[in-house]
Amino acid sequence: MARAVFLVWVLSVILATTNLAQGLGVNWGAMASHQLPPKNVVQMLKDNGIKKVKLFDAEPSTLNALAGSGIQVMVGIPNEKLEKLADSYSEAQQWVKENVTKWLGSVSISYVAVGNEPYLTSYNGSYVKTTYPALKNIQKAIRETGAGDKVKATVPFNADVYESSSSKPSDGRFRKDIKNNMVEILRHLRDNKSPFVVNIYPFLSLYQSPDFPKEFAFFEGGSKPVSDNNIEYKNVFDANCDTLINALKKEGFGNMEIIIGEAGWPTDGDKNANIKNAKKFYDGLLKKLGKDEGTPLRKGKLEVYLFGLFDEDQKSIAPGDFERHWGIFRYDGQPKFPMDLSGKGNGDQMLKAVKGVEYLEKQWCVLNSDVKNMSQTDAELNYACAGSDCTSLGTGRSCDLDQHGKVSYAFNSYFQNRDQDVRTCNFNGMATITKNNPSVGDCLFPVQIVNTGAPRHGAVGVAYAFSIFVGLLWMMI
Repeated sequence: MARAVFLVWVLSVILATTNLAQGLGVNWGAMASHQLPPKNVVQMLKDNGIKKVKLFDAEPSTLNALAGSGIQVMVGIPNEKLEKLADSYSEAQQWVKENVTKWLGSVSISYVAVGNEPYLTSYNGSYVKTTYPALKNIQKAIRETGAGDKVKATVPFNADVYESSSSKPSDGRFRKDIKNNMVEILRHLRDNKSPFVVNIYPFLSLYQSPDFPKEFAFFEGGSKPVSDNNIEYKNVFDANCDTLINALKKEGFGNMEIIIGEAGWPTDGDKNANIKNAKKFYDGLLKKLGKDEGTPLRKGKLEVYLFGLFDEDQKSIAPGDFERHWGIFRYDGQPKFPMDLSGKGNGDQMLKAVKGVEYLEKQWCVLNSDVKNMSQTDAELNYACAGSDCTSLGTGRSCDLDQHGKVSYAFNSYFQNRDQDVRTCNFNGMATITKNNPSVGDCLFPVQIVNTGAPRHGAVGVAYAFSIFVGLLWMMI
């Protein structure tokens, strides 16, 4: 009897870690000053039953770690390479040879992401002329190798490529300035049976508009719904997806496969970016995926890549300080909060952490206790933050500290970022190294990990141009 009970328990554990919500994947960016060992990360993905990963480049050490894992991979081409690939088919052939065909047989490459949100309004048209030719050349080069049925080229777009004049999904259409370009790409995707990839961020609705009804960014139906042609939209995620579907329909591509390339919630760097809200968002999203309910206009399974895997301290903070805190794992591979990846209510447990992570010595750089004149510390604090990551500091963030605490946090961030070089813990004699952990409450004073590589590509900055209709949608509620 005891043996039978044990076997049932073992089976339940296996199911809980392998029965993920259908179509669930993760984004693995690499814009961190200190990289985790790729093989350890891949093992963590397997430990958590994660079977799909989206990359922002095709770095050999990462692909080598993914070899033989069975994890489906979307490799990426950075925007700065688009012009060369658009201008030269031989360049596209070489890129495919080195980053796709070389790995086929060992790495399960399913997609190539050509660029990353290249039609973003903030890019001012920089990549509009090169995206389609690059996409066409890459797909042609893939087809030439005989892998055209297995590997599809696509373009991950930001949701700002479409809009709604009335703020209702039914009025969704592609932006006028890029409409012809979009139709050209859509035709290519259809002809090659490739999906349309879009990044959707309900968090940005709150960030952009203080009057946006907060609950509409989540999935619990706590906000007044938006009525549109006998459909009641209870969350901005569904409304955004269906705005895209309507835009596709208007151009004759209403049946095109859609992949949500990025969806997530940051945990620091803004008043709405915290563990509580992130967990609430992911709980709702994962339950939605677990039910295969889709959206009002597209019922069934949704393929969604969570954004992102780890915090990345080298990302641009031009859109906001939250940019460095999108990870469901911390910088060191530790999970931030419980998640049920199955969406089936199989338990609210912490994800498996990255194993075998090496840390530097347990020591911190802090402000000397004998420094009494805090006004003297301003210049040193600014210097330290300019050379490290201080985005957790501030009112409503995880490190809402007094001046002494802020300075200590900045000093330690700078010190850890430079691998605890003792020469970087001086600051005109104001700093000292301590063995006593200065972390307080939710404010973590980190000890850096041993670096295993240089920062690479990632989502340079999640754009806050989150579709024009989102910025106006709150007016309809």
